[in-house]
Amino acid sequence: MTESTITTHDFNVAQLQAEYSQKSPQQILKFALDKFENLAISFSGAEDVVLIDMASRLTKNFKVFSIDTGRLHPETYQLLDCVRNHYEIDVEILFPDAAQVEELVKTKGLFSFYKDGHKECCAIRKVIPLRRKLNTLDAWVTGQRKDQNPDTRAHIPVVQVDTAFSNGDRQLIKFNPLANWTSSQVWGYIRAMEVPYNKLHEKGFVSIGCEPCTRSVLPNQQEREGRWWWENAQEKECGFHEVNMNSNHQR
Repeated sequence: MTESTITTHDFNVAQLQAEYSQKSPQQILKFALDKFENLAISFSGAEDVVLIDMASRLTKNFKVFSIDTGRLHPETYQLLDCVRNHYEIDVEILFPDAAQVEELVKTKGLFSFYKDGHKECCAIRKVIPLRRKLNTLDAWVTGQRKDQNPDTRAHIPVVQVDTAFSNGDRQLIKFNPLANWTSSQVWGYIRAMEVPYNKLHEKGFVSIGCEPCTRSVLPNQQEREGRWWWENAQEKECGFHEVNMNSNHQR
């Protein structure tokens, strides 16, 4: 990190969004890594590994975390270890509260989300562990792209205040360096730089979450149609990016 690190109170989001909205992912990521010492990259999918690869070419001093919901595909667990070994980095693995998971399964079974919707299960297995982690950070980096879901992500900026996880006087900054990239650009980078990826991508899976809630998609299907396929497109967020839902409701 440089000596010019800043706090979230010094951070003019509107000014930085205007300045960096058309800059490259590497430039956005370099700014984030240089300016925020207490920052981490969220890792779950192909885009996130692209960010890890970019970060590894900028500095050796960066943090990565991932959430193990207990329902991931075997290929996803294999990717976690592959990334850890390939980049020789620590990946902090977060887990849901065992008592909350046990109570959900005891009262509603293992597949309640097919009937009740995915929000409750995702809250317990993903959002609560994420909030616990984000409460320790000043900023985080995600692999969101505008073209992943036109219903929830079409307007995501490259930098924003994450109002969903800010609290009180604490302002959490969220960087989305790949916001303006397409899937083709992501995979062009993966091939060119030989970036590790989830082997499920070779079987038609595009957006990959938990095993019961993810399936492959057909050619020309929107990529997040394979996530929570029994629900409306407007609901296809797990709660990681709740700020997207709030922004869309205001439009």
